[in-house]
Amino acid sequence: MASPAPDTLTPDNITSDILAVANSAGIDQFAYYGYSWLALRGLQLALRTDRLTALVMGGFPPVDGPYKAMLQVTEATHRMTSEPPQRTSQPTASSDEFDWNSIDIALTGAQTRQFVTLYRALGEFDDRTIQGRILCPRMCFVGSQDVIEYGDRWGGVRVAPADLDLDAARSAGWDIEVLDGLDHTQAMQPAHVLPILKPWLEKVVGV
Repeated sequence: MASPAPDTLTPDNITSDILAVANSAGIDQFAYYGYSWLALRGLQLALRTDRLTALVMGGFPPVDGPYKAMLQVTEATHRMTSEPPQRTSQPTASSDEFDWNSIDIALTGAQTRQFVTLYRALGEFDDRTIQGRILCPRMCFVGSQDVIEYGDRWGGVRVAPADLDLDAARSAGWDIEVLDGLDHTQAMQPAHVLPILKPWLEKVVGV
């Protein structure tokens, strides 16, 4: 966000950046964990390298991901950067329900356009057809109440990681954790993530 890539935030470039960091640190094999769009980023990484020892996706389904819905959301958000600000609300770890319709778009056009670029690059991506190409152990977790209903400003889009097709994901080799009663913001908090992340990594990669 400090150095936006409005025209170049593509899956290929994201992968190159992550691998460049690993190379700079002198790390050959590594595990990856990401939440929400950073989980999407991990899935694209797993398709482009054999260096992953494990992949964990939080808050973004590995099967039937909301790519088209998120393109609509990001395009709408990008348009809003030129509009007067609306009400401001910020999510917190203790909030029971975050009102996504009240958020103020306090971002620049370049910051929002980079995500339009990303989701446009994934416009024809079919995550059901690529599951056999993921070779490392993999785990996904979602909050059971992770459903975001975007209002008219976003075209009435519904993004619902909680609707994950559990049978399809498990059949594709994913270990699944559903965090009961948690929404998108709550399920990303360390107090909920670490108790499932650490034991799973210890089991599959021995760390």
